[in-house]
Amino acid sequence: MRKGILTIAAVGLLTTGGLTACSDDSGNGSADSKKTPKIGVILPDSKSSPRWETADRRFLEEAFKAAGVQYDIQNAQNDKTAFQTIADQMITSGVTALMIVNLDSGTGKAVLDKAKSQGVATIDYDRLTLGGSAQYYVSFDNESVGKLQGEGLAKCLTEKGAKNPVVAYLNGSPTDNNATLFKAGYDSVLKPKFDSNEYTKGPDDAVPGWDGPTAATIFEQQLTATKGKIDGVLAANDTLGNAAISILKKNKINGKVPVTGQDASVEGLQNILAGDQCMTVYKAVREEAKAAADLAIALAKGEQKDTGQSVKDGDRDVPSVLLTPKAIYKDNVKDVIADGYATKEQVCTGAYAKFCAEAGIS
Repeated sequence: MRKGILTIAAVGLLTTGGLTACSDDSGNGSADSKKTPKIGVILPDSKSSPRWETADRRFLEEAFKAAGVQYDIQNAQNDKTAFQTIADQMITSGVTALMIVNLDSGTGKAVLDKAKSQGVATIDYDRLTLGGSAQYYVSFDNESVGKLQGEGLAKCLTEKGAKNPVVAYLNGSPTDNNATLFKAGYDSVLKPKFDSNEYTKGPDDAVPGWDGPTAATIFEQQLTATKGKIDGVLAANDTLGNAAISILKKNKINGKVPVTGQDASVEGLQNILAGDQCMTVYKAVREEAKAAADLAIALAKGEQKDTGQSVKDGDRDVPSVLLTPKAIYKDNVKDVIADGYATKEQVCTGAYAKFCAEAGIS
């Protein structure tokens, strides 16, 4: 099995209410139970996806406030030096648990190892740090995310009546282990179609840093290289999907070429409602944040919890909480709004009001 691929030790959605507490005698960086809990969180950036600031920060703050614990949430803005500086400052300030979304596994490992050496409990949030030392990993089943994307693109191509379609990939950042997992998921759906010549494999490129403008440049090059013959785009998130759509619009073929996404961003939902994006994958960040916050608070109090799940990182089994993603198409965009992840006011602005009405968003 490839290093970093998730293996689930228990099947099904694990609710945080099902976490079982036990005493910590591991000496593995858990905080002293006499210390006042203070949680540090380092988010990765605000450009690769709007979720980090609009959803994760909001829901983590909500969970920490509800628990009545001190917290410090900062964003490294895709700067590895800033990431390490923030971590050092948080450790010095006396955080009892540190949650990180790594920028890459090397930087993440250095931060986790330093925190552990200082007796600070650690959690990998959303992204697994390969070779790291985090005591827990909280995320979604990321191969399932990719599988939903592959299935979604196939569904939309069928609805378009595409025959032997050329499919292009806009993969996530090569330094993000999640991008590897997403690709494993959508490859599991699409590779058999390539192998059987039902589909034709087109350009396959990673987008450094999940950067939108870079993705637009890459996709324009893909379109040029294929002389405009791209019939479907597997874009790994909404930011990359919107970049592809911008080039499709430039060539007046938006809406004709299905494009996938992920994160159920406001922009992604609007693109779906307008018919320019095939689907997105919704990840209920409130549940992810609550699960991570519960674990961080427990660790800060010197407790360990049995999650009932784990992922494999080399020879290490990392106790994990893996949540279930959901595919979103035009007919269920309303589910994301009903869940409070985005609001009608955010999505149904201007020209999108008409599309919202058509989709039953009232």
